[in-house]
Amino acid sequence: MDSYIVVLTGFGVVVLLTAWLPMVLKELPLTLPIFCVALGAAVFAIPKVPGIMPHPGERIEVVERLSEFVVIIALLGAGLKIDRPFDWRRWRVTWRLLGIAMPLTIAAFTILGRALFGIGIATALLLAASLAPTDPVLASDVEVGPPGSGEEDEVRFSLTSEAGLNDGLAFPFVLLAIFLTQEASLRSFTIWVAYAVIWKTIAGIGIGLLAGRGLGWLTFHLPNRARLSRTGVGFVALGITCLVYGLCEMAHGYGFIGVFVAALALRSTQREHDYHRRLHDFAEELERLLMMMLLVLFGGAITGAHLFDTLTLPAVLFALTAIFLVRPLSGLVSLIGIKRPMDEKLTISFFGIRGIGSVYYLAYALPKGAFEAPNLLWSTTGFIILVSILLHGVTVTPTMRHLDRRRQIRDRRGKTSTTRPREAVHPS
Repeated sequence: MDSYIVVLTGFGVVVLLTAWLPMVLKELPLTLPIFCVALGAAVFAIPKVPGIMPHPGERIEVVERLSEFVVIIALLGAGLKIDRPFDWRRWRVTWRLLGIAMPLTIAAFTILGRALFGIGIATALLLAASLAPTDPVLASDVEVGPPGSGEEDEVRFSLTSEAGLNDGLAFPFVLLAIFLTQEASLRSFTIWVAYAVIWKTIAGIGIGLLAGRGLGWLTFHLPNRARLSRTGVGFVALGITCLVYGLCEMAHGYGFIGVFVAALALRSTQREHDYHRRLHDFAEELERLLMMMLLVLFGGAITGAHLFDTLTLPAVLFALTAIFLVRPLSGLVSLIGIKRPMDEKLTISFFGIRGIGSVYYLAYALPKGAFEAPNLLWSTTGFIILVSILLHGVTVTPTMRHLDRRRQIRDRRGKTSTTRPREAVHPS
């Protein structure tokens, strides 16, 4: 049988399932990523399946580009769906997660990697930086709703904004790991600070802001007959994503940051316009389709490419410690002093979902530096992603429902206390 026909048929099945499954799984403690991984693992476990599923390390450039594309599409969608205007005070939980929780997580992962694996500082730092960011692709179930939907409580907003920014902000640590494999000196550290921390961050933010504002003007403020919003087509979101990311990369800036900032800047122009919903819906549909394809391949890599062949007991211990201890504790430490209910703080700290972004960072960095035990890094990262998909996928629906019920109870109590008539005061 022609393998092309088999692939074409399988692609059709994936597209149909992408549209159908979210509706079916909505009321179940089961998510689309769980089904995708299980489907891929089952299909590629069948003997004599046409083609051979390669190990990610054998097709590392393809893995890098595919994961990169999915992440930037997810970042645009995440930025467009945020209703809350940018404000330093109202985004304070986000800044805590980025400025405190993520560095703490990277430091803890680095120490843990060196202790359990006996690897060098550069390799341990690469693993830590790859696993530190919350994934914008797999975190969709804990993110805010579509533009203007009103589904933007503090938990959903914090996890959405964190996922939108920390992928780019983890990049300096990935580059530091690469620098450390080449030349560990004061000069290389100075270059890293000037180039990887300062210039690339400023360029990403600046280009994203300018591009988002400019595209907002083209979309909503030109004379009516020439406005981009009059087209009504959602695939403009794809053009915006590729344009902004390309401009940032050409200027040697962080494209991940640039795309998310551009989405926020675009949304800030005519915030209530219906066209934002059209752009978001297209980006979300494309993201869901690409995510499903990649996770089917991820499941196939587990059974067909023996991704976990190099998985060791220390790697399993590292993974479980990372998910159940390091991220929750780092998140809780970062939220000290924030006046929010404890159940909300625990949820924000627990749902540090790992996914496609971690795959991208490994695929990006491994060819650029002399890192130890690359297959161990792939196995450990893959196992963490699998545990994260299963654990967070099963717990997200009941957890968010519980928080919504508790929030409604608190809101009703607050309204009752503010409308209760004052008791008459009689002089003694």
